[in-house]
Amino acid sequence: MRGVDSVLLVAFGGPTAAHEIRPFLEIVTRGRNIPAGRLDEVAHHYEQMPGSRSPLAELTFAQARGLEQALARVGPALPVFVGMRNWHPFLHETLAEMADKGARRALAIILSPLRTEASWERYMQDVAEARARVASAPEVGFAPAWFEAPRFVAAVADRAGAALAEIPQDARASTPMVFTAHSVPLAMAEASPYVSDLTAAARAVARRLGHARWSVAYQSRSGSPREPWLEPDITAALRRLAADRERHVVVVPIGFVCDHVEVLYDLDVEARRVAEAAGIGFHRAAAVNDHPEFIAMLADLARGAAGGAAS
Repeated sequence: MRGVDSVLLVAFGGPTAAHEIRPFLEIVTRGRNIPAGRLDEVAHHYEQMPGSRSPLAELTFAQARGLEQALARVGPALPVFVGMRNWHPFLHETLAEMADKGARRALAIILSPLRTEASWERYMQDVAEARARVASAPEVGFAPAWFEAPRFVAAVADRAGAALAEIPQDARASTPMVFTAHSVPLAMAEASPYVSDLTAAARAVARRLGHARWSVAYQSRSGSPREPWLEPDITAALRRLAADRERHVVVVPIGFVCDHVEVLYDLDVEARRVAEAAGIGFHRAAAVNDHPEFIAMLADLARGAAGGAAS
């Protein structure tokens, strides 16, 4: 899609206050037959966050501001909007705002680096359904996959390198680095490039760091225990490393672009607890959030769609 006049960042969404947690989870799990006990468990994760809220919206809007500022510097200056799949601002709300402000051709950037039905196809479908609800909604095209984009790789590598630097120098080169992404049902993964995207992105980051010891694992499983999902789970990977007498591990949540609840709880609380109980030093890399290299990558995508060359 060329000649765009606006950018739409498409994200998952998250509750911004305690009273929003249950309604948000009901939207996320609608039609998925998630046991009530699991919903209670996840609600408790959100309730343990500062202010009983998800930082996802705040971080996504920071990414949007950073992108808008980057485009204002390098051109073309384009307005940047945020639309969420599962909470305010919902996609239809954002598309209505864009229409009111005169947007006609928007580039949508899905804020998930790895492609599968849950992370890309549903987002595209939701954008199409939201457009159908909004009179004069802008035409929307989608940015291509960016899991191996050099500036994304550079941002993840910088975050991972900072975590690696916490480890005593004589142990860094031999420390295992585990790249994580959200687990998905095995059938879904097999019908998509999800695992190959993850492996390629992790390999690119490890190569940039010159770090030979790395693997991938999965986190945040939410489905029926009777259905096979991608493995190993990060907790199983940590226990295996402990059995191998590893002293430290660096965990890199490469499948997430924000330090939201699935990172802050599933890694910083649950996975850290497992590692510490097993006697392993747990070092978690931050997500890219609004890292300058990640913002520059988003700007490259926008400039390409607007007709300008990537810088």
